[in-house]
Formats: sequence, C-alpha cells, structure tokens
Amino acid sequence: MKTTRTLRSAARRGFTLLEMVIVLGIIAMILGGAIFAMKGIGTQAKITQVDADMKSLQSSLEMYKINAGSYPSTGEGFQALVTRPASAKRWAKSLDQVPLDPWRNQYGYKFPGRKKPAEFEIISKGPDGVEGTEDDISNQD
Repeated sequence: MKTTRTLRSAARRGFTLLEMVIVLGIIAMILGGAIFAMKGIGTQAKITQVDADMKSLQSSLEMYKINAGSYPSTGEGFQALVTRPASAKRWAKSLDQVPLDPWRNQYGYKFPGRKKPAEFEIISKGPDGVEGTEDDISNQD
C-alpha cells in the first residue's frame, strides 16, 4: 500500500506534457522577440561606423588642405589622400587606402558640397548602394 501512495505522489510532482509545451512556447516567444529586437542593432552599428569613417576622412582632408592649400577637387577625390595629385604643390600621404563603407561601397566625395558649397561633402550610399536615394548618409546632413 505504501508503494502505491509513493508512486502517485511521484507522478504528481512531475510536469505534464501540456505544461512542458506551454513553457517551451513561452521560451520560443521570448527568443523570437529578442532576435527581432537585435535586427536594428546591426543597422545602428553600421551607421555608427559610417560616422567614425567620416570623421577620420574629414581629419585627413583637413590635413590635406593645410599642406596643399585647398581641398582635393571632386575628380581627385579621396585618391588625393593616398597618392600625390599633379595639382598639389605640397603634399603628405594621409591614408594607406581609402576605406569602404560598412556595406562595402566606396565613399563618395564632392567639392564643393551640395548644401554647403564652401565645404567638401562625404557621402555613403547606404544599404541600397545607390547614390541619390533616401538612405544616403552625408556629412552635410
């Protein structure tokens, strides 16, 4: 008689299949929400990387201006920071190579800029890789 009572109380202490399914469902919902929330983190990290790259390129362009007397032309672009352009009287190498944006596209360069003609403009084409679209990032925005 004692063994029957012990078996019944042991069975009552375990989880039923329904309880296990409910717990697994709750865990799946939490994981799904976390994965969805983390999607935006990657995009924000890439935008932060663009900001850091632009600040680095701005510093290199300022050094170029100090040495050469003006910013590189649109045609010379960032390559003027890597190799000496014919127009530069004084020049010092600022970069070993021009960085790519986080979406693996080349940064655009314009001098004069679109919004501020007295300044240069650095442009990332954004996730779509096409210049002139809504997702572009510019140091003049």
